[in-house]
Amino acid sequence: MNFEHTEDRRMLADTLNRYIAEKYGFDARNRIAQSPEGYSQPQWQQFAELGAIGALFSEADGGYGGAGFDIAVVFEALGRGLVVEPLLGSAVLVGSAISHAGNEQQRTWLNKLIDGSTIGAFAHGEADSVYSLQQVATTARRSDNGWVLNGTKAVVAQGEAATLFLVSARTAGGEADAQGLSLFLVPAGTPGLKVSGQAAIDGGRVATVVLDNVTVPADALLGAEGQALATLEHAVGRGVLALCAESLGAMDVARQATLEYLQTRKQFGVPIGSFQALQHRMADVLLEIEQARSAVINAAAAIDGDDRIAREKALSAAKFTIGRVGTLVAEEAVQLHGGIGMTWELPLSHYAKRLVMIDHQLGDEDFHLERYIALGKVAA
Repeated sequence: MNFEHTEDRRMLADTLNRYIAEKYGFDARNRIAQSPEGYSQPQWQQFAELGAIGALFSEADGGYGGAGFDIAVVFEALGRGLVVEPLLGSAVLVGSAISHAGNEQQRTWLNKLIDGSTIGAFAHGEADSVYSLQQVATTARRSDNGWVLNGTKAVVAQGEAATLFLVSARTAGGEADAQGLSLFLVPAGTPGLKVSGQAAIDGGRVATVVLDNVTVPADALLGAEGQALATLEHAVGRGVLALCAESLGAMDVARQATLEYLQTRKQFGVPIGSFQALQHRMADVLLEIEQARSAVINAAAAIDGDDRIAREKALSAAKFTIGRVGTLVAEEAVQLHGGIGMTWELPLSHYAKRLVMIDHQLGDEDFHLERYIALGKVAA
């Protein structure tokens, strides 16, 4: 199998890497990440114009990519710049769900997501869900006017900026049942929808979304009633791949920064990189990053396949590996820098923080290891 990127993907990667290096430097990124909005609307539009959003959608959806390696190329570049604009939630999670299950009318949202005029927010996780896709307490009941939604969603990325929410709710069954889950498209500003935002630990904003008797029309239901688990698995799987690729980009920057520090910082009149013990530690880091890269390549190759078990095992294997290696890279990079590695002014500390936090998005290392084992038992 040929894992070399196509010319179009190489051009896209070069364009994004160059733009982020020139226009999304560390100081600019920090101003955006710590701003009241938690993202930059001009930067969001610029990413749309550069094709970063369109590359995440297939031609049938109005984009020009949409394959696993397209997602990997875009998010590896975003990881290099610690980009906080909502490509993950809006384009990958919400966009993939609409593409997978939407009817003709609902699919008109895709063009708005691609051109950046609409920001989508994935309102699925709850305080007690613990990464499980089917652990949902939010309810939806039929009414004369459509559906009435009640519940609370936690840590919704860029919820304050969203103009469209994709909300999971239970239309039948118990809180942990695989059947009975449904998805709804809820525009921002719908009566009863309350969004309370706060700063995220690694930059940007997240929100708690409360649905208090939120009434939506019957056509807000995305896909078949009670059959949303497959759509959630599809969208979250692509989100897992995106996070893994983002982590790779951040690892590469942390690795390069650490190498440069070891080559310039001197003790006893020589660069500390000449000390054999530090060379061994850095060699271990480099090997682990390449191991993680292989896992991401495997996941990108498998995500568009028809074999569900093979696909999901590859995704969980990649997320487990990224969680383990990302934490290792963060710890080693900080320790090899010494005390300066923890300072706010040094970009490295922010990369280390992001690497650790990626492990806690869409399932951490322990969750995906257990999931991989469970999938293996199903296959057997």
